[in-house]
Amino acid sequence: MPYLPLYFTEDLGMSVGAFGVFMAVSSLSGVVVNSLIAKRSDSGLDRKWLLIAAALSCALGYASYLAFHNFFILLIVVSILNGLGAAAIPQIYAYAHESANASQSDDKALAVSALRSLISLGFLVGPLGGTFLLAAAGYRGLFLVTSALYLAIATLVFVFLASRKANPRLPGKSNASDATSLSNRQIRQPFIAFFLLFMVNAMNLINTPLFIVNELHGTHTDVGLVVGICAGLEIPIMLLLGALGRKISNHTLMMTGSVIAVFYFVILSVSNDPLQLIVAQLLQATFVAIVMGNGLSYFTTMLPNSPGVATTLYANASTIGRLAGTLGSGIIAQYAGGDRFIGCVWRL
Repeated sequence: MPYLPLYFTEDLGMSVGAFGVFMAVSSLSGVVVNSLIAKRSDSGLDRKWLLIAAALSCALGYASYLAFHNFFILLIVVSILNGLGAAAIPQIYAYAHESANASQSDDKALAVSALRSLISLGFLVGPLGGTFLLAAAGYRGLFLVTSALYLAIATLVFVFLASRKANPRLPGKSNASDATSLSNRQIRQPFIAFFLLFMVNAMNLINTPLFIVNELHGTHTDVGLVVGICAGLEIPIMLLLGALGRKISNHTLMMTGSVIAVFYFVILSVSNDPLQLIVAQLLQATFVAIVMGNGLSYFTTMLPNSPGVATTLYANASTIGRLAGTLGSGIIAQYAGGDRFIGCVWRL
C-alpha cells in the first residue's frame, strides 16, 4: 500500500489528485459490496467460499495493475475486483467469531484481539517486505508477489478451513433486517462514533509526520521513531486489553480510549519537541489498540446473531472514516495551519 501513490505518480504519470479520486472510488466500492454481502452472509451462505472468492478477486485486482495503464480502465477494473475482495476482512472476522462460538470459548474478546493484532503485525512487516521486493524486482515483482500471496490465502482457506454456514433466519424474524440496519438508532450511533474515531486516527497518521518536520523541526528519523514505537506498542496492548475483555465492558473501554485520545492530542497541541511526541505514543498506541481491537468486539457483542453484519459495520466505518480523514486532514492543515489542525482533531 505505501508504494501505490509512488507507482501512480511516477510510473503512470498521474497527478496526486487523480490518485486520490482512484483511492476514494475503489474504497467506496468496497463499502458497497460489503454492505450487499453482509446480511446475506448471515443467512446461510458459506463463509469459506466467500473468503476464497474475495482472495481470488484481490489477486486479480493487483495483477490488473500490470495489465492496464489507462486511468479509467484501471479505475473500473480495480474498483470492481478490489471491491469484491474487500469482503475478506469482515468475513474472516465473522468466521473467527462463529468459530469461537462453536468452541464455546469464554475468551472471545481475546481471540478477536489476537486476530486483530496479526493485522497490526502485517502493517509492520508488509512495508518492510515491500521495500525489499521493490528494490529486487520493481513494481512488477511487487504486484505479482502480492497477487501470489492472495492466491496462497485462497489455497489455505480451501485446504484448512471447514465450511461454515450461518444459521438462516427463522420465519417470523422479518424485523431482523431493521434491527441490524443503520435506520436503527442503536446501530447508527456507534457506527457514526467509530467513523469519527477512524477519521481522527487517519488525520493523525497523515499530519503528525508533517507536524514533526515542519512545525517542530524534527528529522525523518524522529518520524520513523514515532510511527514505529506506536505500531510496536499496539500489539501487546491489544492482547492485554483482549485478555481483560471479560472484566471490562467494551463500552467502558471505548469511552476510556476516547478520553486517552483527547489527552494525546492536547499533548500534541502544546508540544515543542519531537521527544515529547515519542513519549506520547504510549497514549496513541493505547487508543489505537482499543479502537482497532475491542472496537470489533463492540459490534459483535451488540449483534451476536449477525456476525457478518457486525464485522461489516466495523469495516465500513473504518474505510469511510479513513477516507474522510485522508481528505479532511489535507484541507484543515492547508487552510488552518499545523497548530489549529491539531486543535481541530482533539476537539472533534
